[in-house]
Amino acid sequence: MRSWSETLRFAFQPVVNLTTGSVAAVEILARPEAGDILAEARRDAELDGRLAAFAVRCAAHRGTLLPLHVNVFAGTLADLGGLGALRQAVRDVGRLPWEVTVDLCPPFTHVPHRALLEGVTALRADGFRVCADGVGDGDVPMRLLTDLAPDIVKLDASLLTRGSAVRAMRTLTEHLGALLAVEGIETEVQCAATREAGAQLAQGDLFGPPARLPSAEVYFPPQIARSTPPGPAGPSVREFLRPAPLLPVTARAGHVRALLTGSPDVSGALLVDPDGVPVRSVHRDRFLLSLSARYGHALYADRPAVRLGDVPRTVGIDATAWEVLDVVAGGEHSRSGEDVAVVDRRGRCVGVVRLTDLVRALTESRVEEAVRLNPLTRLPGSDTVAAEVDRRIADGRAFTLSWLDVDGFKQVNDGAGFAAGDDLIRQIGHLLRRTASGTTRVGHIGGDDFLVLTDPEALDPLAAEILNVPWSAGGRAVTVSLATVLCGPGTVRDHRQAAACLAPLKRAAKALRGASWVLGHADLPGHEIRRGSGAAAAGAGCATGG
Repeated sequence: MRSWSETLRFAFQPVVNLTTGSVAAVEILARPEAGDILAEARRDAELDGRLAAFAVRCAAHRGTLLPLHVNVFAGTLADLGGLGALRQAVRDVGRLPWEVTVDLCPPFTHVPHRALLEGVTALRADGFRVCADGVGDGDVPMRLLTDLAPDIVKLDASLLTRGSAVRAMRTLTEHLGALLAVEGIETEVQCAATREAGAQLAQGDLFGPPARLPSAEVYFPPQIARSTPPGPAGPSVREFLRPAPLLPVTARAGHVRALLTGSPDVSGALLVDPDGVPVRSVHRDRFLLSLSARYGHALYADRPAVRLGDVPRTVGIDATAWEVLDVVAGGEHSRSGEDVAVVDRRGRCVGVVRLTDLVRALTESRVEEAVRLNPLTRLPGSDTVAAEVDRRIADGRAFTLSWLDVDGFKQVNDGAGFAAGDDLIRQIGHLLRRTASGTTRVGHIGGDDFLVLTDPEALDPLAAEILNVPWSAGGRAVTVSLATVLCGPGTVRDHRQAAACLAPLKRAAKALRGASWVLGHADLPGHEIRRGSGAAAAGAGCATGG
């Protein structure tokens, strides 16, 4: 009877970066030809550990340079702790631990959590990355998920029908410093929903089904813009990570040449020390040019490749795309097209980013933003503010949402002319745009209506700056009305409920004489008149409790 190792085959499925459209890693999937070896592995921790080691050796035999995802049952890690067989296999095939992500698979219910966390700590101490697999469709407790603080969280595609759950998980992964992946993507509609929910990674038959040979070539559908724009600091560098070809700093030039000539899509290699810290960056074109020059091969082939490398350009894993561009702009012009190495908090290389990916994404972001801008004020519409409101609600942050408009604006247009009315709107928009710094967001809904989102502590000075201006149009004095709802953590479900609370406050403010300001609380009835006169301070609240 043949042993399980003789009847077991492995398939490789790409994990795709949804921002760059490139393959970020390959997951190794066991495919037994006979028996149910996976069911046995679920009950036998030692067997499961040997399967993981066997998977790494198989990937090495296939010659892939891509980072690897290896599946291990959570109970196995709790039982075996360090996964010695996997560690040994990674060393034997010459891979670095941080090129390997251990996907922890359910069940989690009967797994001793303390032992599991100790196992994760041991893996991380050696440099392995950790992924929580089967989240949302499995049995991983939320408390355990936060304690694990995984590098990646994988969700099942069935959750895409519950978009709010996926978006909430995206918020959680941001707090954990993790990437969000969705598995089982089969259609372009699912891919669009995945990107809409903010996931950075995906895998499934749409991109490439499991295959006997790992491949860096995948189908990637046309990009569909996300409705949630990147924050003011720019998108995270994590969204643009590509696998980094890593070689030990002791590698010979001939070894690097073999790597580059055998992988035409690789733009260069990084030479790292035993801890994985980049020491030298080898650029493909300059390196191959040096070796192809007269006597170049004789001079360099058997010598350390470090002599032909440059000091690497690096950014931290928490950097933004704009910070990467600053690094590129501040360097030598001749190196402006090189990849930039991304390092974790220990200085170890976790990937590279390409300038072309950054420029493309940031350009698309700016084009999309420009399309959303009001042509009169150059301010975004309500969608931008609504998305930020939902983000703050998900983060559990207090905020204030204000509605500003001009009193009697129709009479302004009728009496002073539409050109004077447009000038007034531009002036208000200019003031709001100037004050929209830090955490303040401003939107122009249309006509004379504006939205202002800010933190509670920034509200008073912002309101004073708006209301104390002697507005005028065509020589006519004009006043404005401001209505504000203060939303504490948990007081509103989403931006729609916040807007519903704001509507009666706006009516109350418009009922006052002169420049007016009304403030209400989302969870309390009634309102407070901060500016203006001529109305009672009751009956316009929006209590959401109970």
